[in-house]
Amino acid sequence: MLRFTLAATLLLVAACQAPSGPPLEIVEVEVTLPRPGMGMSAGYFRITNNGSAPVSITHIDSPQYGAVELHETQVVDGVARMRPLESLEVAPGQTVTLERGGKHLMLMRPVDDIDTVTLNFYSGEALLLSIDTRAGGAD
Repeated sequence: MLRFTLAATLLLVAACQAPSGPPLEIVEVEVTLPRPGMGMSAGYFRITNNGSAPVSITHIDSPQYGAVELHETQVVDGVARMRPLESLEVAPGQTVTLERGGKHLMLMRPVDDIDTVTLNFYSGEALLLSIDTRAGGAD
């Protein structure tokens, strides 16, 4: 399976930056390619809040997908179930990991052949940051 790997660690769109670096940092981004006949991909990454205030990511979008949702997999009565998350909260100094079997992105309805994915992270209507990923090697 092909995967996308991080091409640019992050492009910060927020107006202010802490002297030691950007308030939000996203690393280890992976977006899987849709499997043949499937209209969805998954996204994983680590996000760190280097700022002094909590951050609430309320939605994520991508021009390459018709919809992007935050989900969490939970095991209930021995069965893994996905449920949508309203937001992703990242406290000051905290790192949150989106990974298989836990919190993750569902990227649905790919627009066309995909070799680069842009993910835009929002809090309310404010764009917090945007990252680009490029196609990686085979799995």
